[in-house]
Amino acid sequence: MAIERTLALIKPDAYPQHKDAVLARIREAGFTVVQEKEVHLTREVTERFYEEHRGRSFYEDLTVWISSKPIYALVLEKEDAVKEWRNLLGPTNSEKARAEAPETIRALFGTDGSKNAGHGSDSVASAEREILIIFG
Repeated sequence: MAIERTLALIKPDAYPQHKDAVLARIREAGFTVVQEKEVHLTREVTERFYEEHRGRSFYEDLTVWISSKPIYALVLEKEDAVKEWRNLLGPTNSEKARAEAPETIRALFGTDGSKNAGHGSDSVASAEREILIIFG
């Protein structure tokens, strides 16, 4: 299995109040934190970041919300990092996560169906693109 890198974002409903708990979970899961920083994304950058969701019902609310406050961005590395981080995050909908995967980050720290505490890239290619947008 190859070492991969993925992007992790701690979203406004979990940052800053749950940052230390999320970082502890990341380290417990065996990830190496390659880069990390607090970032306040502009609306323009947020729209570019979530470009693949343009036109979907949640796009406007998501981009407004993510660009409204600082978030915490990390580049994580380990074997099968994309899949492993998404497993640690849990189901996209925090309410579903609480029912089906109660120990996941979204179950513990997410707010609802859309404000879900964290972001994880869905593929290695997406991770490369997203890391470039956030970290340059």
